[in-house]
Amino acid sequence: MEEIDLDRRRVMKACGAVGGASMLGLSLSGQAATNKSSLPLAEYDDWDMSTMAEKLRQGEVSPLELTDAAIARFEANKALNLLAVNHFDLAREQANKLSQASVAQRAKHMEHAPLLGVPFALKDLGVSLAGTITTNGCRFFKDNVASENSTLVNRYQAAGLNIMAKLTSPEFGQTATTESSLHGDTLNPWDKRYSTGGSSGGSAAAVAARILPAAHASDGGGSIRIPASHCGVFGIKPSRGRVATGPKHLEGWMGLSVHNALTRSVRDSAMLLQLSQGPEAGSRVTLPNDDMLAALTATPKRLKVAVMENHPFNYPVHQDCKDALAKTVNLLTRLGHIVEVAQPTLPLEDMFKGMGVTTSSGLLSTVQAHEKKLGRAAREDEFEPIVWGHLQRAKGYTAQQVFAARSAFDNGGQIFDRFFNDYDLILAPVTIAPPPPIGELALGQPYESFVKHVLKASPITSLFNMTGLPAMSVPLHWNQAGLPIGVQFATRFGGESQLISIAAQLEKVAPWADKKPMSVG
Repeated sequence: MEEIDLDRRRVMKACGAVGGASMLGLSLSGQAATNKSSLPLAEYDDWDMSTMAEKLRQGEVSPLELTDAAIARFEANKALNLLAVNHFDLAREQANKLSQASVAQRAKHMEHAPLLGVPFALKDLGVSLAGTITTNGCRFFKDNVASENSTLVNRYQAAGLNIMAKLTSPEFGQTATTESSLHGDTLNPWDKRYSTGGSSGGSAAAVAARILPAAHASDGGGSIRIPASHCGVFGIKPSRGRVATGPKHLEGWMGLSVHNALTRSVRDSAMLLQLSQGPEAGSRVTLPNDDMLAALTATPKRLKVAVMENHPFNYPVHQDCKDALAKTVNLLTRLGHIVEVAQPTLPLEDMFKGMGVTTSSGLLSTVQAHEKKLGRAAREDEFEPIVWGHLQRAKGYTAQQVFAARSAFDNGGQIFDRFFNDYDLILAPVTIAPPPPIGELALGQPYESFVKHVLKASPITSLFNMTGLPAMSVPLHWNQAGLPIGVQFATRFGGESQLISIAAQLEKVAPWADKKPMSVG
């Protein structure tokens, strides 16, 4: 098992230092209608991952108690349809072994594995747990058993996380909702008529519904930030090269796709990023490891924030999203930061053309590798119609088009880098509309209607995938219908610690941990 070096005292300090009662998830009475009496460990719902780790360290709860509490909540929330692959038996076996050790033995082990026994789940896309299935949300991959762990999974296991499931994603993350022919529709815990967003929708729903305190996620065009926004949780898309994506593919979609997690608290995201960052063998796009935990308690200097108000293609922004931006501007101003409207001029047509070429070519490469493994060709009836269309178009792309795509992304990155000479942060909408109804972004509809809807969802978020910059969604607003509306921050390459610092400051003055969906079981 890969060992992670982490100063135990620094971890413990971070777990207890930020935000007081709001960081512990203490709920306001009447905020949720959840009946906890029938679920084991009722207080579980109010613990973030860092709190669970501390209680495990002190012997106040056992790994098996936490695992059984999580399983009970998966069962109680079946209606959300967020479970893609069940690893409950493996997780209970691991938790039982850990629970048989003494508290002192577990505490000593936690000096090197600070999250030992905390329940966790992976997204069912682009990540491997040896001996288990990752379906990628696709019927062609429904029996796809991994022969080895992803590097990131090794790091999660070294940290002590008990992986108990894989959570739903649309087919190959090709839409900003979590609906698939293989697994069905994943429903938003805040209102089941609406989408969780995508493609990390199963992870976002699990965290929002208090099934898990945190869950793995990935982001190739907004797939961490969009579900974070729609489900009222926190999520950072790291810089390209911050978190290892191998060993099979050292960059997903030529660097567009990166991995991290969705969490309820900022400190949990900081902890997971601290534990999972760093290069692996073969990495060439690398960053020096940063102290994400120290950023939690570092008061941000007076920051200059540029507000990007507009959609890249001038689609109208919904009033709910404008309200979320205005609320955030007021918070930033109260905190002493400088806020003004500004945005760079980008080669949008070339960048978005390139994104289509890159993502479709990456998808085709993955499918062709699986065809070789199975010894047969993929069939049209094993894919969603939109995805099958992407595959056919990808077969006609040339090497020159792929090269032009990367050049356009690099050009956009240069422009953003110059922009960040004048500004510390960018504030923008995550999407330009509230969570959409189930079906609006489904991959089974005609291509023309799909494009019309998806252009409301991901063009702003995808700017930071193409340019490799870190960005996050912060849950600071709920509309009159009770649906979450996140706001997006981005910063210079390698600037995750600055995002964590401002997020922790906002979490303290406008906490969200007291907000719970009414409908969760």
